[in-house]
Amino acid sequence: MKAVLVPSPGGPEALVYGEAPDPVPGPDEVVVRVKATAVNRADLLQAAGKYPPPHGASEILGLEAAGVVEGTGQRAFFLLAGGGYAEKVAVPLRMLMPIPGKMSFVEAASVPEVWITAYLNLFLEAGMKGGEKALIHAAASGVGTAALQLVRRAGGTAIATTRSPRKLGTTLSLGAALSIDTSTKDFVAEIEKAFGPSAVDVVLDPVGGAFLERNLRVMARGGRLVLIASMGGGSSTIDLRSVLVKRLRIVGSTLRSRPAAEKAALTEAFVRDVLPGFSDGSLVTVVDSVLPLARAGDAFRRMAANENVGKIVLTVD
Repeated sequence: MKAVLVPSPGGPEALVYGEAPDPVPGPDEVVVRVKATAVNRADLLQAAGKYPPPHGASEILGLEAAGVVEGTGQRAFFLLAGGGYAEKVAVPLRMLMPIPGKMSFVEAASVPEVWITAYLNLFLEAGMKGGEKALIHAAASGVGTAALQLVRRAGGTAIATTRSPRKLGTTLSLGAALSIDTSTKDFVAEIEKAFGPSAVDVVLDPVGGAFLERNLRVMARGGRLVLIASMGGGSSTIDLRSVLVKRLRIVGSTLRSRPAAEKAALTEAFVRDVLPGFSDGSLVTVVDSVLPLARAGDAFRRMAANENVGKIVLTVD
């Protein structure tokens, strides 16, 4: 089968569109013919040699895909620990999600990784409830555009940040009550101006670094912060007294490395709690651009330059 391979670690230039062995399904797995997959920052890190796949997972890039199950013809989409950048992939039966009737393979491929990440961390890790305020950093990203909609659907108030002024309009259209361009404005000052001091109940943060201490300043008593990446740096200095006085909770969370049984249970919860929103129109996919799988390097360049709003999808012939 055709697949995107990484013979040696590197950037977009390291990706090679070539031949790979067909997947061999294990017990309780099926083979899916991939119609579309999507790009995540974790893919860029893995290609660079900085984020190896979990033990036993495919070395091929790709954390999500949509396609047709061999033998049954079922249209399905799903999370993966690896293997999505290929014509075929082996998938555990419990990870298959049915594609809603009107959703295309491109739209479906843009859902699993970012929407399940947003759902997991807002509601299961942070325990967000209706009426609360949530600060969503990198809000024009795949996870960010999903999180904004989930906060709105739950009856919360979403506050968005982005480093690009051209992305402000998108975040507002997806439900943000306030959107802040952090390249020119201090998000702490802007939030306090709009909502007062210590107003944020939940923070979804893929940035880390210097953002961490500033997050604590805007958080309300009993606030919860979920750190899902460290794009802004892997270390930070914080005021522990603020954590104590406000009774804050800081949670680190990743999705890819969770046990298979846990991810299967999470998939089932997502199908129950979130998937209906794509049928009733309360939730929409945000696809930035679509490229053929052979042009994965171009997709990497677009994401590395932070040009995308929502998901970059790769189609498989």
